[in-house]
Amino acid sequence: MIKFAYTILYVQDVTKAITFYENAFGFTRKFVSPGNDYGELLVGETTLSFASIVLAKSNLKDGFIESNLAGKPFGIEIGFTTENVEETVSTALKAGATLVENPKTKPWGQIVAYIRDLDGFLIEICTPMG
Repeated sequence: MIKFAYTILYVQDVTKAITFYENAFGFTRKFVSPGNDYGELLVGETTLSFASIVLAKSNLKDGFIESNLAGKPFGIEIGFTTENVEETVSTALKAGATLVENPKTKPWGQIVAYIRDLDGFLIEICTPMG
């Protein structure tokens, strides 16, 4: 059986990224490697992981496109559900997130907002689907 285990974000500073997600969303730190080049957060049934740009470059010989706030977000997002989108967005902004789209109610009743983290990754904050 194949199981979705984790997502890894390539970031400038692993500890800084993990601290942001702890402060913005209340997630729990699983660990950060002694060299600060890899770390994991407990975020529910799967793991959100972080690898330093340096480590990522050593793994991918042809390189990759780095995420940053100066450019448009990638065509992918991380999604977090919550019963209170407005409060979660407010807490994330206080932790350093950048607002992309204010909370809006979709035609199917779900409330959805978009922010970007410190490294420019797009995050959807939404109510659970009924």
